[in-house]
Amino acid sequence: MNLKENDLIRVIAPSRSMVILSDEVCNIANETLNSIGLAVSLGNNVMETNPYYVAGSISKRVEDIHNAFKDPNVKCILTAIGGYNINQILPYLDYELIKNNPKILCGYSDITALLVAIYAKTGMITFHGPHYSTFGMKLGNEYTINYFKKMFLENEEINIVSADEYSDEAWYLNQDKRNFIKNEGMKVINEGSGKGNIIGGNLCTLNLLQGTEYFPKLNEDIILFLEDDEESLDNFILEFDRNLVSLMQTEMFKRVKGLVLGRCQNASEMTDEKWELLLNKPELKNIPIIINADFGHTTPMFTFPIGGECSLNAKQKKIELKIGKRY
Repeated sequence: MNLKENDLIRVIAPSRSMVILSDEVCNIANETLNSIGLAVSLGNNVMETNPYYVAGSISKRVEDIHNAFKDPNVKCILTAIGGYNINQILPYLDYELIKNNPKILCGYSDITALLVAIYAKTGMITFHGPHYSTFGMKLGNEYTINYFKKMFLENEEINIVSADEYSDEAWYLNQDKRNFIKNEGMKVINEGSGKGNIIGGNLCTLNLLQGTEYFPKLNEDIILFLEDDEESLDNFILEFDRNLVSLMQTEMFKRVKGLVLGRCQNASEMTDEKWELLLNKPELKNIPIIINADFGHTTPMFTFPIGGECSLNAKQKKIELKIGKRY
């Protein structure tokens, strides 16, 4: 499933319409993807919208997903952007069609529900990583592009190393004036090591799947990757805590052998001390935990495979986060 030069990407908008993306963002995204040897095509309904959901109808969104998987020329499917309510479409997907036509599917945020549901229903590995719109970033995107290439254009085990700097801003408002912050890198909350298959993504979106047929029922060990955005603001620690506790009370959590948390947005006002307090739970005391990894709602980000293999080794002076098999 590795990508090759001139392979075709299909852009779909299953969460939010692509109509909100500027011409500048789209042009840069196309140029960036072309520069790494990939061609870009759009789903027929990516500009569809309605006043309430800011997305196309369920049937139009499902149609674009099915068409992308059916088209033998399409090798990779990128979501245009995140949003809300992608779980609306899950009952209407043809999972046999998807299973019989496996392709790279990549996105993040609300897309978590689609990625995890497809993995749960078909066993097909999916990918938490940049949207199409992410490639429309003019500055500060080298790390994201590099790890996208490592994931899809190479076959080697991937060592995750922290980016030198990050940004947390509405970068699309002024592409030439950016604010980059020195990245202190991943930090250890609990020492230890673990191996397993990756499950995770956006925490509050993942929890929408609990109790449904789209929530994973796994027999193998798990490394859990979780992040959340700033929307709860002053209540971030409370919202994250209760969402995490809810996940910890599932059967799946009994198989978790490691926890990796993505960097929080600045408005969340999280600190190492707050993380230590939040994660000081009896159920977590024997699980290695790493915080401030480069994925989530800040940029840049690395891509990781949901269902792919991962090992971590968390020590105070050495952090190893490796991604192995991913297809």
